[in-house]
Amino acid sequence: MREIFTGVPWWVKWIVVPAIALLVFGGLIATVVGFLIGLLFKLLILVAVVGGLIYVVRKFMAGSSSRSDW
Repeated sequence: MREIFTGVPWWVKWIVVPAIALLVFGGLIATVVGFLIGLLFKLLILVAVVGGLIYVVRKFMAGSSSRSDW
């Protein structure tokens, strides 16, 4: 691989080759990044819903136990 890049200018190595790689694999990269962001968002929603449910259940249980003391 080094022998291939020895005769080319620096801008080909650092600008053109990554640009071509992004053109070729850009759709795949965007799909993977979009999937990961969607997964993290769904995980955040799950944590928020479970946390809210636990909060409501604890609040309800604390309220019902104080009423039973009467």
